[in-house]
Amino acid sequence: MRRAGIYGVGRYTDGKVVKNSEFEQSLDTSDEWIRSRTGIEQRVFAHDDINTSDMSYYAALDALKNAEVDPLELDLIVVASVTGDYLFPSVSTLIQERLGAKNAAAMDVGAACAGFIYGVVTASQFIQTGTYDKILVVGAEKLSKVTNFEDRNTAVLFGDGAGAAVVGPVADNRGIVSFELGANGAGADHIKADPKISMNGREVFKFAVRQMGDTCMNLVEKANLTKDDVDFLVPHQANIRIMEAARQRLDLPKEKMAETVHKYGNTSAASIPIALVEELNDGKIKDGDLVVMVGFGAGLAWGGIALYWGR
Repeated sequence: MRRAGIYGVGRYTDGKVVKNSEFEQSLDTSDEWIRSRTGIEQRVFAHDDINTSDMSYYAALDALKNAEVDPLELDLIVVASVTGDYLFPSVSTLIQERLGAKNAAAMDVGAACAGFIYGVVTASQFIQTGTYDKILVVGAEKLSKVTNFEDRNTAVLFGDGAGAAVVGPVADNRGIVSFELGANGAGADHIKADPKISMNGREVFKFAVRQMGDTCMNLVEKANLTKDDVDFLVPHQANIRIMEAARQRLDLPKEKMAETVHKYGNTSAASIPIALVEELNDGKIKDGDLVVMVGFGAGLAWGGIALYWGR
């Protein structure tokens, strides 16, 4: 079967920058408390007139430009989001029309913070079997509309944004070499939105530290590689302590791990592609690098991908 890889990525992170100090006025918290426990210094909230589909559209345009792919070439659009504009129609159909991608099928994936990984893995199956050639995967969230700003344990964690990737067939020495998807519905109550976000922070933290590290190691083993082969780690940007635990399992130096949580907070399905864009722009991920991406979220769901970067 063909290898599936990422042609190009894009992002949308515009909006109102909200620093930790702004929460000190309404909650029993402080900038130091938030930084020390999460690594977050600020987050971005989308403007009132910008919805999830808008952010998805702009991130998609950026990714298509960087991948040098025309919207008419797209066979499928997959949007990972739990904060769509409506209950239905899906975000993917909304941006299909705006992009002019009239040849593309469209669907949404709901796996919360693991959504982008689920989306890319789904896309890769179509690519590997030769069914489709070019697929747009978007992770986008407007979490500010479901955040309980009276709950100090969750109000400071989340932000808005979108990231996108164009997936297609790549050379035999590039692309995805292993993946893992998983879920444990027994922990579904630990983090949910009904309609506002609530979370059992202690249980989610314990789950995430264990699962992120385990998934990283599983990805390496499934690819018949070792952790010494890993060049860069892009973890879900939820909490710096969870991210550090994953990095340490791989014995990677700090400069080999993406870190954007301090600027954007937890943007759920958008966090991994946003971080990818930043690290690529900074020249930290190079052609041929073995990149591990891993995420976890509500469900409890998790997922990871190991791929050689490039086409």
